Amino acid sequence: MQTPGSQSSLHRANLERVVRAVRLAGSLTQAEIARSTGLSAATVSNIVRELKEGGTVEVTDTSAGGRRARSVSLSGDAGIVIGVDFGHTHLRVAVGNLAHQVLAEESEPLDVDASWTEGFDRAEALVGRLIAGIGVGREKVIGVGLGVPGPIDVESGTLGSTAILPGWAGINPRRELSQRLGVPVYVDNDANLGALGELVWGSGRGVKDLAYIKVASGVGAGLVINGQIYRGPGGTAGEIGHITLDESGPVCRCGNRGCLETFAAARYVLPLLQSSHGPELTMERVVELAREGDPGCRRVITDVGRHIGSGVASLCNLLNPSRVVLGGSLADAGELVLAPIRESVGRYAIPSAARQLSVLTGSLGGRAEVLGALALVLSEMGDSTLLTENVSGVRAPAVLSSVR
Repeated sequence: MQTPGSQSSLHRANLERVVRAVRLAGSLTQAEIARSTGLSAATVSNIVRELKEGGTVEVTDTSAGGRRARSVSLSGDAGIVIGVDFGHTHLRVAVGNLAHQVLAEESEPLDVDASWTEGFDRAEALVGRLIAGIGVGREKVIGVGLGVPGPIDVESGTLGSTAILPGWAGINPRRELSQRLGVPVYVDNDANLGALGELVWGSGRGVKDLAYIKVASGVGAGLVINGQIYRGPGGTAGEIGHITLDESGPVCRCGNRGCLETFAAARYVLPLLQSSHGPELTMERVVELAREGDPGCRRVITDVGRHIGSGVASLCNLLNPSRVVLGGSLADAGELVLAPIRESVGRYAIPSAARQLSVLTGSLGGRAEVLGALALVLSEMGDSTLLTENVSGVRAPAVLSSVR
């Protein structure tokens, strides 16, 4: 037994600090580990050597600032994590290791009217197929990150009312998938996971405060404050789509009038063009036509950008993020939508907040949410799981392995 405050307890805590720093970053030099943990260079060097001998980390030669350095990452054999993303029309699954490498990824169409049981049946089958395809034992699965397009009640864990996947409201997605796969499941809404994906792998790298705005069938935001997703006490932070722009405007699905969503989401925007462009028009096609010069589509995207910019300006005044990343199908419009967003931010945001803000499109496209699901597991899993009996003489808790 380790006594709190004892030398062995302190050593164990330092081991976990180093593992956590590497786990969250993917890879770090020993100097970067020392800076992020506050440990001395000598202590870090000793711990890294111990972790390497125990098979927890891998060390490779690299360079930093023109000098030779040693890059530390978690061992590719330490375990795998899985990301599952349910969207309006798709199911996407990815498998990654603890060194932030994506080992396999696949998506397939998902009927928006499919029952939740069918959706989870297909997710379970796709997870099993990808694991088998990479030849990794199922006992290596440490956890699963799950993204759903709707709010999750913090207390009950149930999915709130959603117009994106009708019939799914009231289910507990964490419990359902965990029972099927036999491993811990971490669940969040798609906007938060998009923010995590871009923060770790995409356009959000290098910043600690950002907002990821997803514009698709709805409008939502994932908020990152000091490097952490901010969810609010009820789990509903980031509902930027329900900022009121016009209290006499169209009735929103939330019951209010003139929400940002009624001016920007696909279900409200597409009818503006369907009389001239046909009933089968999609947001992806609107973006494509706009890039080709279609005047009606360009006008609509410009108007949408200005409305989004008004919402972003409110975020700037309240939270002062350093970066806003635009995701969803609208992001492919590039400067056609970014320019009017920046124009509205410049007009409505406090000048000091607007000057510090950069507005970019996401670099991960439709992969942002599933990669964010991987990042969610990597950020939430416990570090003790990774410290084997060969490290510090302490056996870690067994990893659940009953993936079926």
